[in-house]
Amino acid sequence: MVDFVLVSALLTVLFLAVVQLALVLHVRNTVVDAASSGARYGTLADRNSGDAQERTAMLITNALGPGYAREVSTAVEMIDGVQVLTVTVQSALPVVGLLGPAQTMTVSGHAALAP
Repeated sequence: MVDFVLVSALLTVLFLAVVQLALVLHVRNTVVDAASSGARYGTLADRNSGDAQERTAMLITNALGPGYAREVSTAVEMIDGVQVLTVTVQSALPVVGLLGPAQTMTVSGHAALAP
C-alpha cells in the first residue's frame, strides 16, 4: 500500500512536469512562428512593417489569447549586407499552467526585404 502511494505520487509529479514542459514549448514555438510569419508578411510587395506588426499580434491572439501578445515591435536592420525586417515579440512564458504566474520571453522573426 505504501509503495503504491509513493510511486503514484512520483509518477503524478513527473507527468505534470512533462505536461508543463509541453505547454511551455507550445507557447514558445507558437510565438516564434507568429513572429516569423509576421516578418514574411511584412516584406510582401504591398505590405509594410505596420502590417507585419498587426499580423503577428493577430496570429498570437488567435492561437494563444490576448495576454501573450504583450509587445510587438518591428525594425529594419542590416544583417550581412542584406536589409532585413525584424519582428520582435515580448510575451508571457507560462511557468505554472496557463493561468499561473508567468515569466517574460523575447523572440524575433526575420525576413529579407526585396532590393
